[in-house]
Amino acid sequence: MDLSGVGVWSHHLRYGDPGEAAEAATELEELGYSALWVPDTGGPVFEAVGNLLTATRRIVVATGILNLWMHDPADVAASFAALSSGHHHRFLMGIGVSHAVAVDRQEPGRYRKPLAAMTAFLDALDRADQPVPEDSRVLAALGPKMLDLAAKRARGAHPYLVTPEHTRQAREALGDGPLLLPEQTVILCSGKDEARAIGGEWLRRYLSLPNYANNLLRLGYTEEDVESVSDRLFDGLIAWGDEEAIRRRLDEHRAAGADHVCLQVLTADADALPRREWRALAVALM
Repeated sequence: MDLSGVGVWSHHLRYGDPGEAAEAATELEELGYSALWVPDTGGPVFEAVGNLLTATRRIVVATGILNLWMHDPADVAASFAALSSGHHHRFLMGIGVSHAVAVDRQEPGRYRKPLAAMTAFLDALDRADQPVPEDSRVLAALGPKMLDLAAKRARGAHPYLVTPEHTRQAREALGDGPLLLPEQTVILCSGKDEARAIGGEWLRRYLSLPNYANNLLRLGYTEEDVESVSDRLFDGLIAWGDEEAIRRRLDEHRAAGADHVCLQVLTADADALPRREWRALAVALM
């Protein structure tokens, strides 16, 4: 399972038309990307993973992340075993605790003690009839306790919505062995105004979630930065500009200790697959 190079993180590949997703996955593999990452908010995530695995031959397909509150561990382990063995062990399971606002929507109060919940979920995966191997799973980890668990109970960490400085701190916390696979949001555009128009409200929605806001405060951003979505914060979280600007940000993550960076491309049309941008970035980055 090759987890070097550059990957693609895309909700389109999970929630879009399955035929279009499969066609895009085939092209992304041909372009040289090393992994496809898809989110999960419940529902048939393994069907989406299977669709992408079937459409490709070499590329890793990963959940970024599987929401542990919304799946039974025994079912997860069985689905993982079937997909992994049937597709040359190219399925990487990213597991996360998500956010209280999402988890408690249908069952208020369910989201509690996320670190304990993650530990229990991993224990259940280990006890399953067909366990999910530690080297085939990574954890969504931002803070030091979850990063420590990722180092001890998984192959590494998949931090989302982070800066190169977080990557540096995460590498220090993980040590030299575990993989560090951050997501990086990018916008190919002509300037600041266009970047803000595309990414401003998108970022504001994420900053309303305490997990992300608290992580940014730990990194030295202020409450005013978070509340106003300051230029400093926007530029730290979203790499925007031409292909060279995106390359520089990836180089910063790599210099800080990332093994692999997956790109989430934002465009003015949030419903359309950003295939033109994926092609342009592949030429510049591979």
